[in-house]
Amino acid sequence: MKRFAAGVATGWLALHVGQAQGPTRDTFDLQVQVVTSPAAAPSGEPQLAVSSRGVLLSWIERGGANATLKFAERTAAGWSAPRVVASGADWFVNWADVPSVMRLTDGTLAAHWLQKSGPGTYAYDVRLSHSSDDGKTWSSSVTPHHDGTKTEHGFASLFQMPGSGLGLIWLDGRGMRPESHDAAAMAGEAMPGGAMTLRSATFDRRWKQTSEAPVDLRVCECCPTTAAVTSEGPIIAFRNRTEDEIRDIYVSRLEGNKWTEPKAVYNDGWHITGCPVNGPMLSARGRDVAIAWFTTKAGQGQVYVAFSKDAGRTFAAPIRVDDAGSLGRVDIELLPDGSAVPLWIEYADSKAEVRVRRIDRSGARSAAVTVASISSARSSGYPRLERNGNELVFAWTENTPAAGRSGSGLRVQTAVARLPGAPVR
Repeated sequence: MKRFAAGVATGWLALHVGQAQGPTRDTFDLQVQVVTSPAAAPSGEPQLAVSSRGVLLSWIERGGANATLKFAERTAAGWSAPRVVASGADWFVNWADVPSVMRLTDGTLAAHWLQKSGPGTYAYDVRLSHSSDDGKTWSSSVTPHHDGTKTEHGFASLFQMPGSGLGLIWLDGRGMRPESHDAAAMAGEAMPGGAMTLRSATFDRRWKQTSEAPVDLRVCECCPTTAAVTSEGPIIAFRNRTEDEIRDIYVSRLEGNKWTEPKAVYNDGWHITGCPVNGPMLSARGRDVAIAWFTTKAGQGQVYVAFSKDAGRTFAAPIRVDDAGSLGRVDIELLPDGSAVPLWIEYADSKAEVRVRRIDRSGARSAAVTVASISSARSSGYPRLERNGNELVFAWTENTPAAGRSGSGLRVQTAVARLPGAPVR
C-alpha cells in the first residue's frame, strides 16, 4: 500500500541468520495437502473465518475494471461453489487491506469491502453488508463511520459481539490531510497533517448501529488490525505509533461497553519513520490468547509469539518464531493443548516460503513445516490460516508469470492439514 520508509525495505531483504529462541521440541508431523481452490484467476486478497458451520474462504476476483468479492465454505467434499457478495468498478483493492466474510453465531453472514469515496489515492470507505439466506441475497451496504471525509477508512477487522450482533474496528484517517497523506505515502515518509486513528463500531442483531468510538488516537497508518473473542469478551491488536515513531504492537479489550487503555504486548522499541505494512494476528480460546507479530532487530525481520492466560490482560515473554529471517505477514491458531501454530513468510537465501510450526508456552518449538513457496513481492499478499477442529486450512496468493493483462498470474490457492494424532475423517 504505502511505500516503506527509506532504507527499511532493503534492510528487510538483506537478512542474515539469527539465533532462534527456544529449543526444538519435535518434528511437527503435519502433512499439507493442496486442495482445489474455488477461486478463479486472476484472484487475490484471501481471508479465512471459522464458525460452528466450518471454515469460510473469501477473496476478490478481477474482471476488467470490476472487482468482485466471493466466498465459499469448506465441506467434506471440498469447497462449496462460490457465491458473490458484491461487485463494483469503484473499489479500493489492495494486497494488504483485504475484505472479509464471516458467519455470526445466529447464522447470519457479515461482509465488508472497500469503496472509493473520492479522487485521492487513499480516499475510501469501509462498506458493510449482511445476508440471512447463506449469501443468496445481501443487504444494501452501509458504512460504520459517519465523518464524511474523503480519507482512508480501512484495515477493518470484524468480530462477534458477546450475545449477538457485530463489532468491528478499522483505521480511520478523518484527522489527516488527504493531500499530505498521498504525498508522504509515495515518498515512504511519516504522515504529516494529523494522525491515523483506530475506531470501533457495534451493530445489534437488527443491524442497527449502536456505537462508534475511538480506541486509539495515534496508530500506524497501514498495518492490518486483528480481533478475537475470549470468554471475557473481544480483544483487538494493532500497531501503535508514538510521537517519537516507536511502532510496537498494542492490545485493547472490550470491558462492558468501553475499550481498555491500549498497552504494548512487548516493548520491541522498533523505531521506524514509515509504515511497515505488517500487522499482528490474534487467536483466542476461553481465557487463553496467543498473538503473533513482526518486528525488526538490527535490520533483520523477525516474527514473535506471546501467550496470555488472562484474556489478554498480560502476556508472557515473546518467543522467536522464524529461523533465519522473515518478511512477516503472520497468522496464528491456538491448539486444544494450549500450544499455538503460527504462520509466517520465511525469507532466506533469496527464497520466500510460507511456514508453520508448533510452539509451546514454555518456548519449545517444533521443526518448521513449509506450506508453500511464495513470491516475496507484495502481490503475494498475506497468507492465511484457520483451524476447524482437527484440521488446519491454509490460503495464499500464488504469483506466477503469465502473459496478458496485469495480475493475470495471480490466483488464490488453498491447502489443508490434519493435526498430528487426529483421526481421519
